[in-house]
Amino acid sequence: MRNIAVFFGGRSNESEISIITGMLAVNLLRGADLQVYPVCLGEKGELFYKADARGVEDFRDLSDKSIVCAALEGNALVRADKKRKKIATLDCALNCCHGGAGEDGTLSALLSWNGLPFASPEMPASAIFMNKEYSQIAAKGLGIPVAPSFSVREEAWRKDKSETLAKGETLGYPLIVKPSTLGSSIGITVARTETELKIALDSAFRLDTGALVEAYFEDKRDINCAAYSLRGETVTSECEEVFSAESILTFAEKYEGTGNTRNSRCPAELPEEASQAIKGYTKLLYETFRLRGIVRADFLYAGGSVYFNELNTVPGSLACYLFGESLTEARDLLVSVLQDRTKQREAQKLTLKTGILERDIFGGGKGCKKS
Repeated sequence: MRNIAVFFGGRSNESEISIITGMLAVNLLRGADLQVYPVCLGEKGELFYKADARGVEDFRDLSDKSIVCAALEGNALVRADKKRKKIATLDCALNCCHGGAGEDGTLSALLSWNGLPFASPEMPASAIFMNKEYSQIAAKGLGIPVAPSFSVREEAWRKDKSETLAKGETLGYPLIVKPSTLGSSIGITVARTETELKIALDSAFRLDTGALVEAYFEDKRDINCAAYSLRGETVTSECEEVFSAESILTFAEKYEGTGNTRNSRCPAELPEEASQAIKGYTKLLYETFRLRGIVRADFLYAGGSVYFNELNTVPGSLACYLFGESLTEARDLLVSVLQDRTKQREAQKLTLKTGILERDIFGGGKGCKKS
């Protein structure tokens, strides 16, 4: 394994944060003496490559002449011009796209289509866990507790608000409203009255076509647990508690804090039973959905009970900090999961050919109309 492509950006409200994670991974992997190719996904599906990129500032302006448009042709990264000159033959890829068209399975599908191994979850699981409603269905199907909730579609809300408001009254205030497919706390609001619920849903539907309305626990604690797999064995991190001065953990607290101190405690001070339950649920999700790379599952601990909140298939900083405090440990972890993925290529399965197109009965315009 020598040539690694790191993908970041994408059509997402979190694309800027994704560039931070992506360039962190790029620079860590370069420290492992690998050839690393930073690739930024544009909002229209373009791939942008800059060979000498060193920091986030290199991708602030994608129209910069030092950035070239690129494309994938099988496991080759090529210039997207008439000559299609090859930039590199890639051995593996790492998805650092947060949210939107990137984390939702779009990039995974592109990589799979081109036969390029990648140390990140595949398309089906990525799509499920990008959607908060689907995530809850998945967790409940495995017997993992989730907070009481109901989902709302934008068209139903616009047509008749009364049914949704009645459901909110039945569930009981306070409630927390979450856009279905967004992350990083974007668009999330706590509603303590019917009026606030209306405002929260109107705000959510400015950003998304669906929303999840959950019971809000006043005494809740935010607990995270990450996982990865090496040689077929799943490894889980210690549980981390993340602290917030607000009703919810905000975008600013996640990404705009001062200094280098993370406002968290790891391992979290939890009853042993709760800690083991969270680790067990994280492992169960990882193995059931055959996840790849490093993921992070987020839970709530309230009233002595554990509730699954969401699973991040592309966590911030790829959650390396939960497995070690130093950059060296983070680098070694990324290298290990990339190497493991490169070695475990799936065998190419047989694609059946029916030969139906070779039959004369479907020849010509009239033949195509036959039932």
